[in-house]
Amino acid sequence: MKTFFLYLVFLMGLTGSANAQQHMKTLTPEERRVIVDKGTERPFSGQYYNFDEEGIYRCRQCGAPLYRSADKFDAGCGWPSFDEEIPKAVRRTLDADGKRTEITCTKCGAHLGHVFTGEQLTAKNTRHCVNSVSLSFEGAKKDTDKSAPATTEIALFAGGCFWGVEYRLAKLNGVIHVESGYTGGQMENPTYEDVCSHKTGHAEAVRVTFDPTKVSFETLAKLFFEIHDPTQINGQGPDIGNQYRSEVFYTTPTQKQVTEKLIGLLRLKGYDVVTKVTPATHFWPAEGYHQDYYTRKGTLPYCHSYTKRF
Repeated sequence: MKTFFLYLVFLMGLTGSANAQQHMKTLTPEERRVIVDKGTERPFSGQYYNFDEEGIYRCRQCGAPLYRSADKFDAGCGWPSFDEEIPKAVRRTLDADGKRTEITCTKCGAHLGHVFTGEQLTAKNTRHCVNSVSLSFEGAKKDTDKSAPATTEIALFAGGCFWGVEYRLAKLNGVIHVESGYTGGQMENPTYEDVCSHKTGHAEAVRVTFDPTKVSFETLAKLFFEIHDPTQINGQGPDIGNQYRSEVFYTTPTQKQVTEKLIGLLRLKGYDVVTKVTPATHFWPAEGYHQDYYTRKGTLPYCHSYTKRF
């Protein structure tokens, strides 16, 4: 009877393990380097370092909840920092170096980073120093917001360094959010260094979420053509390379028609427009330090000044 019972337990364990594996995320090489091989991402480069939205931070590998946004603070160290974990969500063990304390996901064992105490940075006197790549974020569910638009639309523009394009387009009334990133290439989950190698085919681009009842795509596109030089091939001002090309990645047939109409108007005015018009593909958000760059720095774009063309 005991042998049979142990056999049942063994089978249940196999079933549970198989079910758990179904929920495990397929990791990119960079995620595997950090989460499985216990590596560390570069400081100030992570998606969640300069990030303050309300919600829950989950394990990137298995989805288990790990930290609350209320427990996040800016330690100035270059990585997301929390002074408290969700109870029983994080395991602490002595690091391989015999000095630091490693923190891992209790559920799947994913490497998160390290925990430090005694630094007096918060009242809890604890700092969980976590790699952004080990986390995923789930925003807090909010009550129905009557001010939110019933529908939104996405537009993707590439016109040189994404810092300046993001800054200019975000100023338009009706634009809800602008995010810098990479699109139009072959490599999955590219980094800034990958794109700068000129081997991925990606362009630095911005993803614009807007309310079409307040601002039209045509208005966005006109401004896009007036804040960069659409006649320069593979560059904008001093920024040279295929990642700085001029391109509109349309998300609807109407966006394609409007873009081609505007290019036609510019050519009639004598502009030798080289802007490509391409169907939108996957957009990869850029590293956190690229987002809202000029707003955070408090300066103006150096190569995206306004020139009236329409």
